[in-house]
Amino acid sequence: MAVSNNDTGFHTVFARNIEKTSPDQHWLIEGLWAQGAVGILGGPPKCAKTFLGLDMAVSIASGTPAVGHFHVREKGRTLVYLAEDALPQVRARIEALCLHRQLDIRALDLAAITEPTLRLDLQGHRARLNRTIEALKPRLLLLDPLIRLHRRDENSSADMSELLSYLRELQRTFDVSVVLVHHASKKQRAQPGQALRGSSDLHALGDSNLYLARRGEEIVLTIEHRAAASPKPITLALVTGKGGADTHLEVCRGERRVRSSDVPLDTKVLRLLEIHDDSMSRTNIRQRLTVNNKRLGDALTRLELCGRVCRTRSGWALPHALEPLHRDAHGLDRTSGETEAGSAEAQPAEG
Repeated sequence: MAVSNNDTGFHTVFARNIEKTSPDQHWLIEGLWAQGAVGILGGPPKCAKTFLGLDMAVSIASGTPAVGHFHVREKGRTLVYLAEDALPQVRARIEALCLHRQLDIRALDLAAITEPTLRLDLQGHRARLNRTIEALKPRLLLLDPLIRLHRRDENSSADMSELLSYLRELQRTFDVSVVLVHHASKKQRAQPGQALRGSSDLHALGDSNLYLARRGEEIVLTIEHRAAASPKPITLALVTGKGGADTHLEVCRGERRVRSSDVPLDTKVLRLLEIHDDSMSRTNIRQRLTVNNKRLGDALTRLELCGRVCRTRSGWALPHALEPLHRDAHGLDRTSGETEAGSAEAQPAEG
């Protein structure tokens, strides 16, 4: 029974009439993120925060376990905004997760906001985000990272409180869980949340909070929940599977994990070409493997010389895939008159 004191009063309900939540409805991702939770995914730079955030989004969109361990109760649409990644990089990250889970990206119920700028402290941007969420009705919204989403003072409790209140309003209005990626310092603290940069309001916000920290070559995940017991920290590893381009996070269960850096680049190239029916451009290979352009060129040269790959009119392929271009004694393509070094596809070396 709902009541209000007068025509202009707040809508209220007696405690006995508040709807109960069953155990099955409590979790969005069982043990990892609560249904309707607003919280922080935090950690120092280069500790796979974006990997984990996208893993969660793909898991919910596909109904597959997050990091191969945490089950999704009910799949649904997800919406992501990665302020520090260009759209081709976002696509490559999502494709890697789909490749690992044997998912068709064309059937994945995941949408990405493509705007160059999203400012949570501007009313106009808030209104547009509200309309987007209202139209798409996602179950999860991933915003990565906080520092690129506003121009407020992160050390100001008043500034951060107003910003976080908007996210809470967003969750309650549209029944969407919100994952906010945020940086932490490298200093060790008694509680991981205390290492988050800025106001303590950021730590206090979370219904569910996730913290990542590097321990040598491993990544330690600490989970906090406001309304449920928090499990012991979990060790994760960034691994590469048989495709060579399916880098993803997995829970360590004692055995040694294969890291991307453990796999020779030549092997990665061959594995990537194996899973493609058509040839791949050098640029596409470089983006998928996130590799320095010179190193990739050296690898392709080695593989071509030993007959394991060939260059075609549309890129690179395994010898049985497509007919290669014929080259003369000077290494020139007869159709283009270009050497590999002078190819239009050659890119500046990456750092």
